[in-house]
Amino acid sequence: MEGGIGLHTQVKYYHPYISPFDPCPPIRVKSYQTPPNLYLGFQPPNLEQYPPKQALYCGTLWPALFSPYPNPQGRDEYE
Repeated sequence: MEGGIGLHTQVKYYHPYISPFDPCPPIRVKSYQTPPNLYLGFQPPNLEQYPPKQALYCGTLWPALFSPYPNPQGRDEYE
């Protein structure tokens, strides 16, 4: 991929502190998403583009800036 796009992951994970006195069951690993534009910098020339219909579906003209929202139930929306 051009310009270093795709070298970073959009989903990050961390391990929060778990107190021995916490009354709730701990969540040992938490995650968050970072937008792909953080890793792009200036827009490179001749960046790949989606066809118009797919760009409307994805919400962006450029595949390098596409970031799908994960399903909270953990399953595919077309199942």
